[in-house]
Amino acid sequence: MTARLGRYGEATMTKLMIIAGTALTGAIGLTGTALADHPYAFTGTMLETTLSGAAEVPGPGDPDGSGITKLWLNHGQSEICYEIMVTDIALPATGAHIHEAPAGSSGGVVVGLAAPNADGASMGCTMVDQALIKEIRKNPADYYINIHNADYPAGAVRGQLRKKNR
Repeated sequence: MTARLGRYGEATMTKLMIIAGTALTGAIGLTGTALADHPYAFTGTMLETTLSGAAEVPGPGDPDGSGITKLWLNHGQSEICYEIMVTDIALPATGAHIHEAPAGSSGGVVVGLAAPNADGASMGCTMVDQALIKEIRKNPADYYINIHNADYPAGAVRGQLRKKNR
């Protein structure tokens, strides 16, 4: 059995299967690498938040700004890993932090995070005292994520932490 390859002549089905198999193996290899490097490889208790300018206290925050944050609290490794994505704010951001205060209040910085870049993204891990990790895990609503930029130095978008809905 043969397959026509246009002006390049004919190739046997065996050759086509070898080519297709090689391409598929390469694609699977690339997918495996991408998954290994993906932030969802982070471990620990997962928290999340939805960010908005309307949540800023004291306001105003950026009225168009929005975003999401995911945190992984790894008590055993004394680290918090995170993934932040913001949109519709002036970028790059100038700061990103976890603050301690319930909704409707402002509070001090307890953990510094890498500020989102010009694409609005940031991810990484930072070492944190185990007692603080335990407290955040126990009472996530008492903490919030705040993203700052040049237009809104006190905070462009904010969101209270909550346990990840599964």
